[in-house]
Amino acid sequence: MKISVPVSKSIESFFGTRDENIRLLERNLGVRTFLRHDNLEIDGDERSVQRARLILEDYLGLQKEGHAISNADLNNFLRVVTVDDQTSLRNLYLSGRQRSFGKKILAPKTVNQRRYVEAIEKHDLTFGIGPAGTGKTYLAVAMAVAALLSKQVSRIILTRPAVEAGEKLGFLPGTLQEKVDPYLRPLYDALFDMIEADKVEKLLEKNTIEVAPIAFMRGRTLNDAFIIIDESQNCTPDQMKMILTRMGFNSKMVVTGDITQIDLPGGKRSGLIEVTEILKNVEGIAFVHFDDTDVVRHSLVQRIVRAYESYSEKTGIGRQMLLKLDEPVPAAAAVASITPGSPVDQPEA
Repeated sequence: MKISVPVSKSIESFFGTRDENIRLLERNLGVRTFLRHDNLEIDGDERSVQRARLILEDYLGLQKEGHAISNADLNNFLRVVTVDDQTSLRNLYLSGRQRSFGKKILAPKTVNQRRYVEAIEKHDLTFGIGPAGTGKTYLAVAMAVAALLSKQVSRIILTRPAVEAGEKLGFLPGTLQEKVDPYLRPLYDALFDMIEADKVEKLLEKNTIEVAPIAFMRGRTLNDAFIIIDESQNCTPDQMKMILTRMGFNSKMVVTGDITQIDLPGGKRSGLIEVTEILKNVEGIAFVHFDDTDVVRHSLVQRIVRAYESYSEKTGIGRQMLLKLDEPVPAAAAVASITPGSPVDQPEA
C-alpha cells in the first residue's frame, strides 16, 4: 500500500539530524518514505502505513498549533509510538507536561518516565528499576528539588552504597567525607544541574541537603524528608531493609537501581532483587520498570542495552536477575545460582 501525505517545507525538522528520525520510523514500522515536493509518500503494508500517517499528521498538527518539539525529544517520542499502537504522538507530547525543577524545566520523554513521575507524586515509596540512561536518578532528584522548593519537605537526603564498580581503588586520602564523595558524584551532578552551585553549597552546609553513603543511615529516623536511594542494586538485603525502615512522618522515598549492573562482591544477593519479591503486593508502594525504549542518552546506549539483554537471554547469564515480579524462578536457574563454596554447601558445625 502506498499513500501520500501533504507536507510543508518545515517537514525537514521531522527527518532529524542526518535523517535519524525518519530512519527510525521506517525501521520500526517496516515502511519506506519518499519526499516528493509537497508530499511525503509512505509505502508498506496497510497497517504500518496508516500508523506512519497518523504519527506524521500528529506532528504536523502540533507544529501548526505552535508546539516546537526538539530533535532529541522527537526521537524519544518516535521510539515509543512506533512500537506501541495504543500511544499517539499528540497524547505523548501533551501529557508529558513541562514542570519546573529549580532552574530546570523538564518534561517526561517516555511513557514510563511519565508513570514514574506520577508514581512519585502519588506514593510515599517508589521503586524505579531499569537500565542506564532512563532518567531514574535524574527525575528523582528533580522531584526532590521541586518538593524542597515548594516546602513540601524540609530537607533532601541522597544516599547510595559506597561500592566500587569492579575495581579496587585502595586507600583514598582525605577526611571520611572526602573518601566517600567520589561514590556520590552522580547525585551531586544532578543537584548542580537543578540548583545554582552557590545555593547547593549553602544547602549542604546547613544539612538541608545531605549526601551520604548508606552506612551513615543506620539508627536514624528521617522525618519531613525526600529520600533517594540510588544504585540500590548494590545494597545487601540487610542494608535495603535498614534504609527502607528509616522513613519517618511526612517523608517520601525513591529507590532506583539497575539489576543488570550489580557490583556486590562474592556473589552476594542484591537487596533490590529481594525487595521486589518481598514488597510486590504491599499497598502504597509503586514499582516502575524501565526498558531500553526509555533510554534518553546517546542512541548507541539503547542498542548496547538491547544487545546485553539479547546476550543474557541466549546464554542464560543473569537470567535470575531479569525475572519479572510475577515470574517464578526456574528450577535450573535456582540450582545454577548455588555455587561451590557458598554457605549453602557448607556442612553445619
